[in-house]
Amino acid sequence: MSDSAAQQPFHSPRRGHGEGGGPGPGQGGSPGQGPGRPPRASFGHAASGHAGPAEATTLLLTGARLTDGRTVDVRLGGGRIQAVGTAGSLPASALSRVDLTGYLLLPAPAEPHAHGDTALTADGEGPVSYAPDEVQRRATEAALLQLGHGATAVRSHVRIGDVHGLGPMEAVLQARRSLRGLTDLTTVAVPRLLTGLAGAGGLAMLRDAVKMGACVIGGCPDLDPDPTGFLEAVLELAAEHGCPVDLHTDGDDPARLARLAAMSGGLRPGVTVGPCGGLSRLPLDVAARAADQLAAAGVRVTCLPQGDCAALERRGLRTAPVRLLRASGVRVAAGSGALRDAGNPVGRGDPLEAAYLLASQGGLRAGEAYDSVSVAAREAMGLPEVRVEAGFPAELLAVRGDRLAGVLSLAYSRIVIHRGRVVARTSAVREYCDSAVAVALDLPRQGRTEPGP
Repeated sequence: MSDSAAQQPFHSPRRGHGEGGGPGPGQGGSPGQGPGRPPRASFGHAASGHAGPAEATTLLLTGARLTDGRTVDVRLGGGRIQAVGTAGSLPASALSRVDLTGYLLLPAPAEPHAHGDTALTADGEGPVSYAPDEVQRRATEAALLQLGHGATAVRSHVRIGDVHGLGPMEAVLQARRSLRGLTDLTTVAVPRLLTGLAGAGGLAMLRDAVKMGACVIGGCPDLDPDPTGFLEAVLELAAEHGCPVDLHTDGDDPARLARLAAMSGGLRPGVTVGPCGGLSRLPLDVAARAADQLAAAGVRVTCLPQGDCAALERRGLRTAPVRLLRASGVRVAAGSGALRDAGNPVGRGDPLEAAYLLASQGGLRAGEAYDSVSVAAREAMGLPEVRVEAGFPAELLAVRGDRLAGVLSLAYSRIVIHRGRVVARTSAVREYCDSAVAVALDLPRQGRTEPGP
């Protein structure tokens, strides 16, 4: 069913299952709220960080379509999928319900490469402000925008050092705390220099960032005068603290990539590099050899199909060669990169757009493209696997449509589920003027249910 077909509203037969005795997640509102719009009470508690009681709520998703063509009901509870059965087979009494008729139910995507500290700065006048309250506001707004698109987990790269010190990191960590229960936000500490006299302060600050709560160690070896020394410092610190590594690199230097692969092979929980657009500019045999080396070392790649990020301080011309990397056995995730900042002033931060671009321009099938923003992205972030099966985490995205290819083409209306409850909803209504042709052909359309401008 296309996005222009009539949409089904949220529906719940009972009240009182939400936190504090109010309407539970996904319960319908009054007629004045319009079709498909849940009451504010459905969303109000997670913003305060009280996720525990909400996770205990049991939620029934009815009439959802899966990618294998089945129509099922799905019961959620305790932050996990409790049961999946044929439509109408799961008891519905005393449960909050969401009617997903006309929606495709998918594992929720995750965002493995965001820049919350610089997001939403492209339209500002004058220098970008790095005052803590401004950084926190931008990081929070960016994470909520990405949540609305379906990403229930975000990995945000945050610059540290220079004149701003650890201020941006503290601000993004504060945003993380304020978003608890809505989305999972983790941070990557990104120092500028780590070698020589100039890098001594950066290394000390990187250690402090990890102690503050940065979960991942990052950086841009390409920008350090000693890229190998930079990598040595990062890997040593990561091994000391048991942190994963997520590095920026253009990937246009095969010798540097070979050293990175050789040095990274033994690190657990692992190394991710990206966006690696420079690999596409190398001769095919050279790029293939580099991909084989990355695969042998277990190094993952995060590509950015929607555009570059500003961290490398240059604009890449092409996306990483995803098909070549996958053929070599490299696990490839796709991220959004810049969200309306200097790296991409029109960036959307939408994982489904990244998947669409991989399918339309990267040569991947629709399922492979979606895997890059969901299964592979979660794997790169060290998150548990999600399937629409009993026992798996209730991190889900329902998108208006009946097939994955159609969803990637027209992914307008979305319902986002995090830790077993609805945390975001986007509803699109398309209207046309009166047309005798549309009536004669009985084409799907939507109209207003009540007069309006």
